[in-house]
Amino acid sequence: MAEEGQFFRPVKDFCQRAVVTCGSDDPLVDVVKIMREKNISSVVVCDNELPQGMMTDRDLRNKVVAAGVDPSKLVVRAIMNRPLSVIAEDDLLYEALYRMSRERIHRLAVVDGDGKLAGIITDSDIIRLQTSSPHQLVLDIERARDLGELKEVFSRIQGLVLHLSDGGTGTRRIRDLVRMIAHLNDQILLRLITLLCQERFAELPQRFALVVLGSEGRGEQTLLTDQDNAIVYGDELGAADISRIEDFSQQLIDSLITIGIPPCAGGIMANNKEWRRSLAKWRDQLERWLQAPTPKHVLSCGTFVDIRTIYGDPSFEQELKNQVYSHVQRDKLFLMRMVENTLRFAPPIGWFGRIKAESDGEHSGMLEIKKAGIFAISEGVKALAIQAGKLEGSTHQRLESLVREKVINKKMAANIAESFDFLVLTRLRGQVDAVREGRPPDNYIALERLNMMELGRLQIALKGVEKFQEFIKGYFKLHLLR
Repeated sequence: MAEEGQFFRPVKDFCQRAVVTCGSDDPLVDVVKIMREKNISSVVVCDNELPQGMMTDRDLRNKVVAAGVDPSKLVVRAIMNRPLSVIAEDDLLYEALYRMSRERIHRLAVVDGDGKLAGIITDSDIIRLQTSSPHQLVLDIERARDLGELKEVFSRIQGLVLHLSDGGTGTRRIRDLVRMIAHLNDQILLRLITLLCQERFAELPQRFALVVLGSEGRGEQTLLTDQDNAIVYGDELGAADISRIEDFSQQLIDSLITIGIPPCAGGIMANNKEWRRSLAKWRDQLERWLQAPTPKHVLSCGTFVDIRTIYGDPSFEQELKNQVYSHVQRDKLFLMRMVENTLRFAPPIGWFGRIKAESDGEHSGMLEIKKAGIFAISEGVKALAIQAGKLEGSTHQRLESLVREKVINKKMAANIAESFDFLVLTRLRGQVDAVREGRPPDNYIALERLNMMELGRLQIALKGVEKFQEFIKGYFKLHLLR
């Protein structure tokens, strides 16, 4: 647990702060002298403390010595590598490892919130932490040669989540764990697409995109992972290209099922023609949903607006989001109905704050945690984000945007985030218990398994959901609805 836990710590805890730098217009011979004196193999090139590139001894060998160029006539800019790959100092260690692996590099410049150089991190700095790690999983995903190997890695991802959940994952770590799950699932999907393109679909049209939706679009999956995806393609594509995309979508979904990712029970998948359309037809569909906000349309549109491009042309995503932003500025009815729909999922709190569980059936004594609070927060925050034109990212990232836009204050955002994290944590623990007991993971938790402290925290979280629902009810003026 200790080794894996390191990968949830920020890069700033591991990076080297003492970094030798130079300017892009510094004479090359002067910088080489410094490198020799300090016995270093690389220098970060900065202008006004902002990292611009990197010069290594390999650059000297290949671009100066081998080329027979007179170094006395060169400045650093002439041979440095740019742009420089950077990572924020508050990003997590596993993200740094993934970037190094994907870009096939050995070091990253670390920057602070202003983009200024704060340090450097290399693969050798953290190689000692690698045993069974997210980084190793990413490497194995990238090396997978067929569906069998991808299936094996996907199974290991589930095992890693189970392992990391041992010892009591706290609310501060839960969002990092969820981010890691989403990140690894993305890599599985991207590798699968690469394999399909290599084997059968080398000439897919450029003007199309595979997008993920719902919780997958927000990057908020846990162990209960099914498919929520769609395809958007250019209006100008001909019948042959469209047929090719249809074949690709069918093969993709079948392959995901083979790997172990179950189909969406509601059919929200790219092999369903209702979720595979041209841009113009998606625009028409969006307008139908927005203009007639029935409960079914609100649910479908709410899932779709979490759209995130996983592969292909990203311009479709932004154009469709802009359409939603534009519509709600003219007509607030959809957002009002969306919030009204979330209010139907009131936290199950009875007299004296007692949590009300299911009273009969197979889930007697259990709580459906998604309906009890997770849905109300994610959808309520989504409605505020649509209004503000800030749909990018997860629920947490949207809360941060809403604070910046002064829609909510920092204290409210922190309270919402705390409630959300504990509910997600409770769901994950329930799913881990189910897997260990040989049951399929779902959204139900057994209240009898919670101790007094956990029950108390759950009550506080659900009361936080109630307060948030009261806020959005007033914010969107639902009293005006008839």
